[in-house]
Amino acid sequence: MRNPTFAGVVSRPRRALGVAAVAGLAGLGLAQAASAAAMDAAAPIATAPAADSTEVSSVKIDAKRVTDPSSSKFTAPLLDTPRSVTVIPSAIIEQTAATSLQDILRTSPGITFGAGEGGQPLADRPFIRGQSSGNNVFVDGVRDTGGQTREVFNLEQVEVIKGPDSVYSGRGSGGGSINLSSKTPKAESFVGGSAAAGTDQYYRVTADGNYAFAKNAALRLNLMATGGDTPGRDSVSFKRWGVAPSLAFGIDTQTQATLSYYHLDTDQDPDYGIPLASKRTWGVAGTDSRTRPASGILDVSRDAYYGLERDWMKTKADIATIAVRHEINDDLAIRQVVRYGKTLNDYLVTNPGDGGAAQFVAGEWWMKRGTKSRWNETTTTAFVTDLTGKFELAGLKNRFNIGVELSREVNDNATYVIFTTAGSACPAGFTGAGTGDCTRLYAPNPGDAWTGVINRGPLSTSKTRNGSIYAFDTIDLTDKLLLNVGVRYDDYSTQGVNATATSANGVVTGVTYTSLPKASWDFVNYQIGLNYKPTPSSSLYVSYATSSTPPNIAGGDQNTAATPAQVVLDPEDTTSIEAGAKWNVFNDKLALSGAVFRTERKNAQIALSATEVAQAGEVRVQGVEIGVSGYVTRAWQVFGGYTYMDSELVKGPYTSVNVGDPLANTPKNTVSLFTTYRVLPQLSVGGGVYYVSKMFGGNQGGAGGGTNKVFAPSYTRYDAFASWTISKTASLQLNVQNLTDERYIARTNGVHHADPAPGRQALLTLNVKY
Repeated sequence: MRNPTFAGVVSRPRRALGVAAVAGLAGLGLAQAASAAAMDAAAPIATAPAADSTEVSSVKIDAKRVTDPSSSKFTAPLLDTPRSVTVIPSAIIEQTAATSLQDILRTSPGITFGAGEGGQPLADRPFIRGQSSGNNVFVDGVRDTGGQTREVFNLEQVEVIKGPDSVYSGRGSGGGSINLSSKTPKAESFVGGSAAAGTDQYYRVTADGNYAFAKNAALRLNLMATGGDTPGRDSVSFKRWGVAPSLAFGIDTQTQATLSYYHLDTDQDPDYGIPLASKRTWGVAGTDSRTRPASGILDVSRDAYYGLERDWMKTKADIATIAVRHEINDDLAIRQVVRYGKTLNDYLVTNPGDGGAAQFVAGEWWMKRGTKSRWNETTTTAFVTDLTGKFELAGLKNRFNIGVELSREVNDNATYVIFTTAGSACPAGFTGAGTGDCTRLYAPNPGDAWTGVINRGPLSTSKTRNGSIYAFDTIDLTDKLLLNVGVRYDDYSTQGVNATATSANGVVTGVTYTSLPKASWDFVNYQIGLNYKPTPSSSLYVSYATSSTPPNIAGGDQNTAATPAQVVLDPEDTTSIEAGAKWNVFNDKLALSGAVFRTERKNAQIALSATEVAQAGEVRVQGVEIGVSGYVTRAWQVFGGYTYMDSELVKGPYTSVNVGDPLANTPKNTVSLFTTYRVLPQLSVGGGVYYVSKMFGGNQGGAGGGTNKVFAPSYTRYDAFASWTISKTASLQLNVQNLTDERYIARTNGVHHADPAPGRQALLTLNVKY
């Protein structure tokens, strides 16, 4: 077996170099180096003696070393990469009983989620360092576009780049990006799975089988089915299933080909949370004696659900990938990835803040239900080719990666035309309500009857094309001084057709199509960093990086057709300077990191007047980040960190409502720590603590006159974990999520609603492996 020694083209024993290994081709495949290597029992990394391995919940973990990046764009080990990167390994995903992207990213401080609104309603909307990054999610290095909620059953690990990273990923919001690294075929056969049951009617079954049918060929299949209710919100239930087969030929040889497919199907009750306090007026004579909550969020019970049985949310994802990698010689390798993906986000949801102001009638507050709907299908085709190698020039060692990326995205959007024929009656005296659809503001009834007409409206379509070339190099200036550089050029364009419909009684009677002018941009982004290595296991660094955000994704962070006003605008530019230190201790078992950073976006688009837009806005986020990952001792595992962010809208729109305010979804202090300890050879215990300080949600104007600020109060959440090894092939795992049943607001959009976090839930999982 070939084993070249330069970064990015390493052939590792018993590990397929398929989809996960080509993650860097389109931007973001990162291997774990901030944590101890975590592999399934059938494929431990063969770098440590068995005596240094431990097992927690049937997951064998090599506690000897941390691993290097798998992305070829990272031309040095992560220890020597001058920027903040967090890698969440499979062990943490499984031990925390994570099932969604939001569950996983809870373990990484400084990342929050926005509520359903804007370009990514009712979909994953992560915020990294104060910037919405919903369109900056990647699967094995290829951008995963379209609004959707993501699963974890086929993930090996999750990797987060923090700070502007357009040099890796192309256009982006400037906060960072997230890569989901998939499971791939291995060279040896194994089978494993899990069955879980819990409170709130929770169930989950997974299966993971790998069949090596030839010396260097294998088929791997992952399956999942799950469902249940949302703890604390009894009317909100979900079910989903997924399948992910992958086939690899030439494993650990000079030429390897991997074919993979991923399908996820989700059906759940959509949840737009609870209303804001601005839904009603306060201090009016003759109304109730309640006082307006300081947070600006209505003081209703956690399980108050404003939806109806008519509501739905269905999502689908289908992703097919072909990846081929060939080692030309010990110093050079080429890889090609072809990706075709299609996602669908289809929902109709009751929005508790969108039906007009509540009215005090017959001694209590009543509200009219509002609706939001979307049918959004996104189709993506991507081709990526890169060349990785090493050479020596003028006595200086170089490790490089150069590549080309081409992609095309088609985004179809429609809303539903809804007409109510009969619904929950409004009380006598309620004015301007129309037909039905009323409920009590403080005691909504999701069982209210509703009948009517629902028809999908016409499609608005946008087509986006992107071509880019990029190059990276790490130069060993001396044994202790490394120069890391990267540059990327993007040619990006989008063109759309907007559809406007007229309707009567829920039936579309006419459609007007408006073609929008083509919008094109080209931009160059780069990064430069310097590493000084006091010891082989430590580094001190300083770096500077940039990012570009085309105007059509700046607001909602999703590709939609650009308006004429946006065509004349340039991409928003984000820059960041960062200084930090990384240190692998205890024979590379534990990784420590720390950084200070300052991120600025100085030409953000803002409204100069009601009809004029210009690039005069400015936002700033600066702070400190500390991370820890790995093993303190052979029995004690830790993962987490602390992030401090001081954010500010420096220059804003002509209304100046938010100038001087912190950015939405950007808390000053976040702490995340998950730890386990093996108290007996068969027993491990542990848990997690997660603290998020007060988080600004937005500033709603209108009747509030620009002073109606909304924020999610601070909270501390605790989780508990225990695992008992029954035999070499089976173990039991107990998780209690939100152990103290803490009531807190997970996110708010500051305009319509806030989303309560799930309550306490106990889960018992049987893990097996052969």
